[in-house]
Amino acid sequence: MFQKLTNYFSETKTELKRVVWPSRQDTLKLTLAVIGVSAAVALFLGALDILFQFLLETFIL
Repeated sequence: MFQKLTNYFSETKTELKRVVWPSRQDTLKLTLAVIGVSAAVALFLGALDILFQFLLETFIL
């Protein structure tokens, strides 16, 4: 059991050394893209919510 656990962590460490990590600039660009898309989706959904609320209050309630 202990040997399997040791082997697992050893293989994990080896695999993490093979990973090609993004540069700081790439990370910043992608982070800003995610924030921008998230804000755009939030604005779109907020606008839909306001529209549906207006339509419900006008025509149904």
